[in-house]
Amino acid sequence: MTSASDDLAQAADTFLRHSLESRYSYSFSWLGRPIIQYPQDLLALQEIIWNTAPTVVVETGVAHGGSAVFFASFLELNRLVGRSPRGRVVAVEVDLRPGNREALRQHPLSHLITVVDGSSTDATVFREVVSHISPDDRVMVVLDSDHTAAHVAGELDLYAPLVSPGSYCVVCDTVIEYVPITYPGRTWGRGNSPATAVTSFLATHSGWSVDHTIDDRLLISVSRGGYLRRHDV
Repeated sequence: MTSASDDLAQAADTFLRHSLESRYSYSFSWLGRPIIQYPQDLLALQEIIWNTAPTVVVETGVAHGGSAVFFASFLELNRLVGRSPRGRVVAVEVDLRPGNREALRQHPLSHLITVVDGSSTDATVFREVVSHISPDDRVMVVLDSDHTAAHVAGELDLYAPLVSPGSYCVVCDTVIEYVPITYPGRTWGRGNSPATAVTSFLATHSGWSVDHTIDDRLLISVSRGGYLRRHDV
């Protein structure tokens, strides 16, 4: 790595730290719904959807619904241009607020989004998620709910096997492990984060690896080391 790229990486880390402290990710929306994501990660996600052409995106953590709408919009675009025959988002949320539920219900892409209520690690909830996936579906998973290591580890155990070979399980907010800021009122933190769970998962699952090419290009990402690709089999 050159000194120039070292400087760029350091500048990116400085921006990331300050932007996390200022809640930068709360500044954006997608097709009318607030989306609590960094633009850089959204660009990576659309690249994955285009390149791997999933027919189902399973998302844990809905919040305002912006990410669900984001995934639905690109799945529909893939369908319209002939890259996939169909597309559906299955979105899991433990506490979807009434206003957000109604906004999603009224959204023009609502017919592509199925909301499953409950904890993502609950066995009954997981069975309902699976019921919306057909044997010929190509599945991508995005984990963005409770960020404690134990919860993310439980999600990985359940949802990673749903991912189609060559597709991705994206573990969000691994940045908690790498950027030294506090999260008031939250139980997660360094040593108890999505990245903690990812490290343990990769140590025991040889069929997966981190796609570092995404990290290397983005520089600014809340999912650093969390773009997990399932190997082709």
